[in-house]
Amino acid sequence: MDLLEIGRVGKAHGLKGEVTVTITSDRPERTAPGAVWFLRGERRVVAAIRPFQTKWIARLEGCSDRNAADALVGTVVEAEPIEDPDALWVHELVGAEVRTPDGRSWGSVVAVLANPAHDLLELDDGTLVPEVFVTDHSGLPEHIVVDPPEGLLGDEGD
Repeated sequence: MDLLEIGRVGKAHGLKGEVTVTITSDRPERTAPGAVWFLRGERRVVAAIRPFQTKWIARLEGCSDRNAADALVGTVVEAEPIEDPDALWVHELVGAEVRTPDGRSWGSVVAVLANPAHDLLELDDGTLVPEVFVTDHSGLPEHIVVDPPEGLLGDEGD
């Protein structure tokens, strides 16, 4: 089973087994009671969760005291991929060839970088393309189509 990294456990919170968690997913089902997380490959169900400053405080089934919570500090939180045909997922974009509407290839996506306005697709030549310019992702995982403004992908007039 391919799991996606969705966060990381911070420190223990209180004495009853709660932990702080930084979640990097924007999907609300990841931060709801009953959500299934995987920590060190072990399936854990979120028994309770609430927002706390810029993080979450979570109580996981099987974690009932401070010692159990301390043992989870620094653990990567993973989850199964969510099927959503309208969503663009980082793990699907990396490796995809980038084409313009007229079929020209501009390289491949090597990373997706978080950015306040829009995530950026980093191409193998270092070019950064805001994901908002992706107009067609039906060719994934092989390719995506981007329709950027003139000049974004270099000198397009030659």
